[in-house]
Order: sequence, then structure tokens, then C-alpha cells
Amino acid sequence: MNEHSKSFLYQYLNNASPTGFESSGQQIWLDYLKPYIDEQIIDTYGTAVGVINPGQEYKVVIEAHSDEISWFVNYISDDGYIFVRRNGGSDALIAPSMRVHLHTKKGVVDGVFGWPAIHVRDLAKDTAPKVTDLFIDVGAATKQEVLDMGIHVGTVCTFSDGLMELNDRYFVGRALDNRMGGFMIAEVARLLKENNVTLPFTLYVVNAVQEEIGLRGAEMIARRLRPDLAICTDVTHDTQSPRYDKKEQGDLKCGDGPVLCYGPAVQNNVLDFMIDVAQQQNIAFQRQAVSRSTGTDTDAFAYATEGIASALISLPLKYMHTTVETVHKDDVQNVIKLMYDTLLALKGDEDFRYIK
Repeated sequence: MNEHSKSFLYQYLNNASPTGFESSGQQIWLDYLKPYIDEQIIDTYGTAVGVINPGQEYKVVIEAHSDEISWFVNYISDDGYIFVRRNGGSDALIAPSMRVHLHTKKGVVDGVFGWPAIHVRDLAKDTAPKVTDLFIDVGAATKQEVLDMGIHVGTVCTFSDGLMELNDRYFVGRALDNRMGGFMIAEVARLLKENNVTLPFTLYVVNAVQEEIGLRGAEMIARRLRPDLAICTDVTHDTQSPRYDKKEQGDLKCGDGPVLCYGPAVQNNVLDFMIDVAQQQNIAFQRQAVSRSTGTDTDAFAYATEGIASALISLPLKYMHTTVETVHKDDVQNVIKLMYDTLLALKGDEDFRYIK
């Protein structure tokens, strides 16, 4: 990471990119990527693709998703309070007392998730808040005042917390899931360009939309690009902090390297190829097993067409779907390195089928 890429990271992470409204973040990402690619593709719903070495017979994807969890305005009361519903897997438990941005056509409106004071609650009967308990206060006294601000049913709201660094070791903020992935694939493109690498295949650098509501952007772009190979990156749970059960969630740790995933959607020959690369390049890595699906865009690429050889490199992350998502700087660099070195190891004619 250099100063230019670090500046991009902060700009990209601090920008809001809620599911279904990713375009401003996609523009930031494309502006950074432009010097390192030959062409770009933008689909109808906003998935952005940087194309390197176009026109080759063999086609490879590296992929992340660009959207973040958020809220929709669902109801505005006569006295100016705003009630919400989820856009993606937003956590009602963390919302009370959080600051939010409401994204209107007039611009961003500041608000807060209010909550009754401890003094007036019966603590013996306290329960975790439900989404229907949440409300946003924008300082308005009437519904009309809220409407005059440009806020209406369907207005999207994001938490306002930005990126910071912790103990010179971690990046902390909201939406590291998965804009850190978008940063990492962009860095792979930068390194290929700056190191004058000519790949023997076409590389699609894909930043997909709408992952948080069902892998939708990846599904659309996989059908359009129809690559021979897809290497996706997303986050997975660090299980070292309190209240995780390693017998259920596995034994994964921030700082111990990228996580390589075993599961039905992961093509095992591709996985073994990446493990060989990691071992040859002395990149420490961890292993994770999943059940029916990875829960990431890997599943969409694997199954969207007749079958795309797909694999997943995960970034271990603490406190997923909060405003203090935390990743280790070393893991970020090693995900970039593993993806970059894997691309260098490909000859562009690989047939990953189990039986030939």
C-alpha cells in the first residue's frame, strides 16, 4: 500500500454505498482503477468491471462486492419520527444511539437512532430491540417537516461512522464487508500494471452490487462474462473474540493470514492450486469449512451458468455488520499477494475439471 492507494482506501470506505444505491462508490472505485485497466464494463444495476488484456480466449475473474447493509425509511409519524426496515442484514441490536445519514436527492440529512433513557425503562424486562422498535430523529416536529427535508418512504439510511486505525495494526470501520475486498482487487490491478505484467488471459476485475440481499449482482455479471475461472474475496468471522464458539464457527484469527474455504461451491482443484501458490510464496493461510454454501458471491459464480470453476479467499474480520468491523493490515496485504501470485501462476489454459 502506498500513499495514493491509502488515500483511495479512506475515500472509498468513508463513502456510503448501500445495497441498490452503490453508484457513488462504484465511481470512486472506477476512477482509481482507470489507469490500471484497458476497458470497463458497467451493467444495468451498477456492477463495475475493469478489463485487463481484453479479447483472450481464456477469461478469469477476481471479484468483491461493493454494497453495504443499510436501512430504508418505512413510515414517518405525524410528530416527525422515522421508522425503518432493513436493507440487507442490518443489526437492530446495535442501532440505538447510532448516528445516521439519510440520503436524499437534496443531499445528506443527519439523524440519530433515538432510544428511551435507562431511567425510564424496566431493566428487568429489557429485551433486545426489534427493527419495529427503532426510530430515527432528524430534529423535526412534524411529518411535513421531514418531507420538506427530502425524506420519504424508501429513502435509504446508513450509519455515519468512518474508517480509523487501531494500534497501528488494524483497520476499523463500517462496511469493511466488503469494500475492503473492492480495495484489494483494485490493488491487484495496480500491481499488475506497475510491474508490467502481461497476462496470458483476459482478466475481469469485478466489483459486484447487491451481494447483501442475495448475491444478485454477481449472478447477473457471471452470466454476462461467462469466465473460465472466478476467484472471489469477501470477509469471514474472526472467532477469537468473546462469545464465539470455535466448535461451531471454526478457529480463525485476524493476523494469521487469508482464509481458504472448503465447501461444495468451491472447486477443489482451484483451491489446491491456490494452496500450492500460498505454500510456494510462503504466504500464511487459514482453512475454513462451510456447509451448504459459502454465503458469498462465490456461490453465484459457481452456479450461475453451466458451472464456473470458483474459489474463495476470505479476509478474517471482527464484529461483522457493525460500525466497528476490524481487519488486520497484514491480512489485507496477504490477500492481495495471494490473489496476485495466483494470477501470475496461471497459464491461461487450465482445465480444472475433476474428470477429463
